[in-house]
Amino acid sequence: MSESSIDSKARIAQLRAQIQARFSNSLGAIQSSETSNNDRTNHLNHNRTVRPTPLILNAEGRTVDQSGKEVQLIQRMPTLKANIRAQKKEQFIKLNHEKQSSVATAEQKFIDTRLESKAPVRTKKIFRFHEKGTFESIGNKIRTKAQLELLQKDIAQKAKRTGISAAARLALLSSIVPKKQAKEDEIPAVEWWDSFIMKDTGYDECIANTQPPQEKYDGITQLIEHPIQMKPPHETSKPQFLPVFLTKKEQKKLRRQNRREAWKEKQEKIRLGLEPPPEPKIKISNMMRVLGQQAVQDPTKMEAHVREQMMRRQKAHEEANAARRLTGEQKKQKKIRKIKEDTNTGVNVAVYRILDLNNPAKKFKVEANIKQLLMTGVVVIYKNINVVVVEGGPKQQKKFKRLMLQRIKWSDDLIAHGDSNEHDSNDKSNVERKRENKCLLVWEGLVKYRAFGEVKFKNSPNESFAREIFKNHGVEHYWDLAYSMSILDSAET
Repeated sequence: MSESSIDSKARIAQLRAQIQARFSNSLGAIQSSETSNNDRTNHLNHNRTVRPTPLILNAEGRTVDQSGKEVQLIQRMPTLKANIRAQKKEQFIKLNHEKQSSVATAEQKFIDTRLESKAPVRTKKIFRFHEKGTFESIGNKIRTKAQLELLQKDIAQKAKRTGISAAARLALLSSIVPKKQAKEDEIPAVEWWDSFIMKDTGYDECIANTQPPQEKYDGITQLIEHPIQMKPPHETSKPQFLPVFLTKKEQKKLRRQNRREAWKEKQEKIRLGLEPPPEPKIKISNMMRVLGQQAVQDPTKMEAHVREQMMRRQKAHEEANAARRLTGEQKKQKKIRKIKEDTNTGVNVAVYRILDLNNPAKKFKVEANIKQLLMTGVVVIYKNINVVVVEGGPKQQKKFKRLMLQRIKWSDDLIAHGDSNEHDSNDKSNVERKRENKCLLVWEGLVKYRAFGEVKFKNSPNESFAREIFKNHGVEHYWDLAYSMSILDSAET
């Protein structure tokens, strides 16, 4: 045997002795406590000692039992309360998920997984006004129905009291005869629309009958039925007159006639004594002619009197003007009333495309005019596809169209043609590659409702983001039109 094997055996024997000593010490303490308890209960077994099962290790240092089989000792590692709680939580979630999956599989038994379930989309809420007279017509229908039901009830009660209803029911039962089913090729003796008025059983008998029509047919009398005249559903209560448009000459003549009639009426009231006569309109120029002798006797006093009267007239005139003058709020409302248009019947929309909208002065002009004209819309800025959408009335659109296509000089700005990242060392070629800026009208038309609110400027990093802006308002076709036009322009150039 080699020295290494002898050393390993000695080391194993030493380790075995140490482990047995430790276990014997711990088990000896347990044994002493147990023997003390046994001494109290049983005095006969006070000398008995309990020895633990000896720990047996094999040549490899593994724990084995008496039969030589390996024994795996349970090692308990210390842990925290937080780890225990986390383990319990994971077990609970796993159990809950298994329950839900079992329920889901039971519910999805009759569900086709190939169908895509769309998420609910929140529709845009807008004001919808009822037409005039809508609820009046509904109320009239309800009242008519109530009157008809009341009349039917009254007739049924009277028929019940008189016994007519029972007789009518018997007559109906007696008249019920099973009808023969008509064949497809069979021609009836009398058509069903003629059977209501013909008393005879056939057309030949009806032609041969020489009685007057009142006796020959049912329901023909000498009375004339006049239908009830009903008002149209949307007739206005007030009479409508076409406005009369006068020329400037006719307007002056009409004002002159109105002033003369008012003056005559005032003179008539003064003559009858209903109103006091007005003071003479004295001025410095006609003072001597009007006052005469009084002005000669005391001219200073008369001049002061005349000047006071002139000041009084001036003050009355200024007060009348001030009373007629509009306040700041009234002026604002008047201006809004002149600009704003009624868009209940339809909204005029115009879509413009500008090659470049980086000039701050022109950008300000566009925004300021949209706000001044009280229009709604949006401005989306993206490279050479700067889309301006405005909504308003026909007059507003006419003014804004003139601004965009005539008043603003877009051609003053030169923009780069092609890829801006490419650099050319030659200055002459750079000038040739630039082109004039311009504004194009993409589309204009009439829609039912407004899609945008107050005008906003939005910068877009790419085409999909710009299209998403319009798609959120349900008008992505505006962007599609502008984008397709830009592609055609680039292909032409």
